[in-house]
Amino acid sequence: MAIKYQIIPVTPFEQNCSLLWCDETLRAAVVDPGGDIPRILAAVKKNGVVLEKILVTHGHIDHAGAVAELAERLSLPIEGPQREDQFWIDGMPEQSRMFGFPEVRAFTPDRWLEQGDRVSFGKVEMAVLHCPGHTPGHLVFFNEPGRLAIVGDVLFQGSIGRTDFPKGDFDTLIASIRGRLWPLGDDVAFIPGHGLMSTLGAERRSNPFCGD
Repeated sequence: MAIKYQIIPVTPFEQNCSLLWCDETLRAAVVDPGGDIPRILAAVKKNGVVLEKILVTHGHIDHAGAVAELAERLSLPIEGPQREDQFWIDGMPEQSRMFGFPEVRAFTPDRWLEQGDRVSFGKVEMAVLHCPGHTPGHLVFFNEPGRLAIVGDVLFQGSIGRTDFPKGDFDTLIASIRGRLWPLGDDVAFIPGHGLMSTLGAERRSNPFCGD
C-alpha cells in the first residue's frame, strides 16, 4: 500500500492543490481545493480514483475557496483545519471580494483537527500536525511510510509562509517548523502550498529563514 499524488495548481495564486490516493484501493482525498473545480475533477477522472474526503490545511481563500462547493457537489466530508482558523473561513466571502475571486461560501468542517489526530483514505493514514504561525489554525498532513508531508503555507523551497496576516506570527511559525517539521526527518519530501517540492533536509541546510 503506497500513497500516490498529483499536484494540481489552482487559482490565479497558483496554489498547489494535492490529489492524494491509496494505490491499492484507489480511494482518494483532495487537499486544499482552492478553486478551479473542473481541473480537480479532471485529475480525479484521469487517475481513476474515488474521492473520499476533503482535507484543509488552513482557511485562506486560495487553499479553501472551493471547499464548500466541492463538498456539496460530491457529498464529501471536510476535515481540517484546526479551530483557530474559523475566523478565516467565516470571512471567506469577504476574502473573495478583497482578492477579486468569484464569490465563495464559508463552510463548517465535519471535523476540526488537532495535533496528534489522524486522517485516512483507503488504507493510507496521515498524521495531523498543528503548525501555527502563517495562520493560527494551520495544519500539516504527514504520511510516514511514504515520507511525504503536505505543508500548505508553512514552508516553501527557500522560503517560509507570510506572517503579516491577522493572527500570523513569525516566531510561532519558526517554532512550528523547527519543533514539528524538522523532527520528521531530513528525507521527508514535502508539497508546499506554492512552488516546487523540496525535502526537509534541503531546507534545514539552506533555507535562509529557518535553516540550521
